[in-house]
Amino acid sequence: MLSRFAHTVVPVFGRLSTSTDTGSEPAPGSILAANHTSLADPAVVLAALRRLGVQPVVMAAAGLWRIPVLGGALTREGHVPVHRGSRDAAAALDLAARALQQGRHVLIYAEGGLPRRKDAGEAAPGAFHTGLARLALRTGAPVVPVGQAGARRLTSGSGPKQLAGLVTAPVRRPRLHVHVGRPLVLTDDLTTSTARARSAVTAAWRTAALHACRP
Repeated sequence: MLSRFAHTVVPVFGRLSTSTDTGSEPAPGSILAANHTSLADPAVVLAALRRLGVQPVVMAAAGLWRIPVLGGALTREGHVPVHRGSRDAAAALDLAARALQQGRHVLIYAEGGLPRRKDAGEAAPGAFHTGLARLALRTGAPVVPVGQAGARRLTSGSGPKQLAGLVTAPVRRPRLHVHVGRPLVLTDDLTTSTARARSAVTAAWRTAALHACRP
């Protein structure tokens, strides 16, 4: 449902394009690691991935499961609630590992939150939490870096500014771009693996940002 909804709605708000590196097609049971800049970017990434034939399980903030109708749909489709800062946080990795073992793709945002910046500009991914590397080292799943740019032109800044961004987006139609890089296998220690993953996602983001800045 989430992928279909994003695929239908995102083109209404902006001009979505995608690009891929050679050999970047995510194999079943891959981890998709994307940069997180806006409340809108999960929809942008899901819409782009659906164009590429990928409809992943999403690791998302557990608060979404408390929203009527949406919470039930997330559960039925096997998406993974992340209880940040609680004893239940580790359970998310168990659920994600199970999904990977079943051959599903898992989309994870290793930054663990949104940037505090108020402007709509682009910036490189922030520091990664170790959950991505722990999941990859535990399962042996390849990590596919996904870079997105342009979502901050849809929503960023204060609440009123984000609402204004969404209302005006169908008229402005900002350029949105998602780039999928080549997969990497993390086999180093936790710190090195986390750094490698962040570097790969940053490279994918740079490519996406170049496309999104085109007229």
